[in-house]
Parts: sequence; C-alpha cells; structure tokens
Amino acid sequence: MKISQKGLYALQAMIMLARHHQQGPIKIREIAVEERLPEKFLEIILIELKNARMVESTRGARGGYRLRRAPSDIHLSEVMRLIDGPLAPFGDADHLRDLISHDASHRALYKVFLAVRNAAARILESTTLADVASSPDLPDTKKPSRKQKIDGDHSFSPSAAREPDLEESRSPAHVRD
Repeated sequence: MKISQKGLYALQAMIMLARHHQQGPIKIREIAVEERLPEKFLEIILIELKNARMVESTRGARGGYRLRRAPSDIHLSEVMRLIDGPLAPFGDADHLRDLISHDASHRALYKVFLAVRNAAARILESTTLADVASSPDLPDTKKPSRKQKIDGDHSFSPSAAREPDLEESRSPAHVRD
C-alpha cells in the first residue's frame, strides 16, 4: 500500500490535533511547526478535512482547527480514504473476488492479494487517532484473535504462505551428511 505525501501530512496533522484535543483550536502555524509540515500545503489539507466535516475551524485570535469528533471516533482509514481514495493496494475487494472466480490460472495469486487487502483494511479500520496519539510505539501489526482466524475469510490460508520455522528448516529431511 502506498500513501501519498498529502495523505501522510493529513494523518500527521490529525494525530497532532488528537494529542491536543482538550486544548481547543490549534493554529495552522502551530500544527505546521510541531509536525514539521509545509504551512501552505497544510492549509489546503485542513480545508479538505473541514469540508469533509472531520475538523472544524474557529476564526479570531484564539482560532484555529480542532477535531469535530473525539479522537477515539476517527479511524485512520477515514482520513486515508478521504485524501487518497480506496485503501486497497491491489484493487477493490469485489474486483479481486471476480478475478478469483473467473481466472483459474491466477486464482491463488488473487487470493493472496485479497488477503493482503483485507488485512491492511482491517488494521486501518480498527486503529483510531487516539490509539496512535496515545501510543507512538504501536506494535507493527495487530494479531488477529483466535475467533477472527476461525471466522475470517477462508479463501486464503496463512499457513500456506508462512515462512518455515527455523526448526523445520533444520529437520533431518533438509540436512545432508
């Protein structure tokens, strides 16, 4: 998945606003300085976020921007979809399912792409601004619960794509004397 520079700046600004949520409106200049973002580009991004009703602005000496909702109610996926469009790195899910159904020779490949798309979307849809703002050292991935593994999409088996354990690669079948 590739995120644009605009998308990255939007996320950085939104996370900064989440960290300062209780402080009221924050001036564009303060956001730009704290996050090291270009002020003019940030202004364009904030207007887009305002038009989408994700942030609100207040005029005047004490004015600035703030989140319209609580940071715990805004998911990373919302910001990314607004700025960069669909989350899918390999096309949308319906298109991939269609390819799986109609292209037998490449079915396994499209199943992998669908699994990657679903995993990325699941992480972004379950991570909020509050999660990132309060914990800058988030783990690399959120491991699915046992129930998610059982109830999840069975079109791709993670065990088939996993790397072999170190012990498996040292098993007698792989060792030559």
